[in-house]
Amino acid sequence: MIVAQDVHKHFGAFRAVDGASIEIRTGSITGLIGPNGAGKSTLFNVIAGVLEPTSGRVTMDGEDITGLPPHELFHKGLLRTFQIAHEFSSMTVQENLMMVPGGQSGEALWNTWFGRKRIADEERALRAKADEVLEFLTIDHLTHEKAGNLSGGQKKLLELGRTMMVDAKVVFLDEVGAGVNRTLLNTIGDAIVRLNKERGYTFCLIEHDMDFIARLCDPVIVMAEGKVLAQGSADTIMQNEQVIEAYLGTGLKNKTQDAAAEA
Repeated sequence: MIVAQDVHKHFGAFRAVDGASIEIRTGSITGLIGPNGAGKSTLFNVIAGVLEPTSGRVTMDGEDITGLPPHELFHKGLLRTFQIAHEFSSMTVQENLMMVPGGQSGEALWNTWFGRKRIADEERALRAKADEVLEFLTIDHLTHEKAGNLSGGQKKLLELGRTMMVDAKVVFLDEVGAGVNRTLLNTIGDAIVRLNKERGYTFCLIEHDMDFIARLCDPVIVMAEGKVLAQGSADTIMQNEQVIEAYLGTGLKNKTQDAAAEA
């Protein structure tokens, strides 16, 4: 679905992304891992249209989308979330979801005078859709809660819910587990798997929690210093000595050895 070819993104002399090439298969949950400063989020931002690449090419379903702005990619079904959630804090959870679809009749001044029935019908349908999404994510008890009052994990679920309010094809999740407790992280993981299997969503996610990555992702892509270092299954990556020693640290090595000893 997504092919990024020889992507470079430079900030002055600093090469945040330095010739990275990745492929995201349709229907996959692809993990993107690596140390801080590896270029993961920058690559995300290039693919999602937040940043224009210095050079390189990005295609979606064979169509060149290099440099297209986020709002155009949104209408093509490419969405992304952020490490820090961006909710409308003074609006309810339900209202946050209802804001997502574009081209609503109520956005036009003319319709507020002469198209009130159409606006009311659309809002009724959007409210029903939002309620369905909240039930799917098991946070329907928060329907009328102000979004600003949610915990970090609940805000991540809300961001995931936003992608369900439109016809998303591929969703980029940036550190969905950051600041999230284990119970909510499991809930988020369950929702991602269900969206992938039941609704055909394609995902690519940045995450540092290797247990979470191993549970959800195949393949896993490792970046370092702006380049792709390795790619394969989570088991293969966790056994890759170059990845373990140079980029993921001895903690992962010890965990891998402990798991092998228990087996």
